[in-house]
Amino acid sequence: MLPRFWRKIKYRYNLVGTYCENCGTYYYPPRNLCPKCRRKSKIKEVQLSGRGKVISYSVVHEAPENFKMMMPYVVALIQLDEGPIITSQLVCKPEEVKIGMRVKAVFRKYGEDGESGIIYYGTKFAPDDGR
Repeated sequence: MLPRFWRKIKYRYNLVGTYCENCGTYYYPPRNLCPKCRRKSKIKEVQLSGRGKVISYSVVHEAPENFKMMMPYVVALIQLDEGPIITSQLVCKPEEVKIGMRVKAVFRKYGEDGESGIIYYGTKFAPDDGR
């Protein structure tokens, strides 16, 4: 896939979810149908705020070879302010993480295909200092 095309995939580089106008529920990942309202659902695509709080986390000490340089790292369940719960890597030291900690979405490198290959970026989360 060409890097130029890859960058244009909005779901890859944005925190895009859906909202049911009928019941007021947000979903991530996006859904075509609200599981609460079913046929009455009125789904629209929305840009999520990217802010939320840590509701649980785990510190990873052993990982595949391509993740060894990031060891240890934190993976967390994050409840977004809009309501959906997502799993994401936290960009911080393991000792900094606390349940209830405020976090925000940040754009970070995921990996790359070799030394001269495509570099993949996406959303991770970091402590939210309120800015």
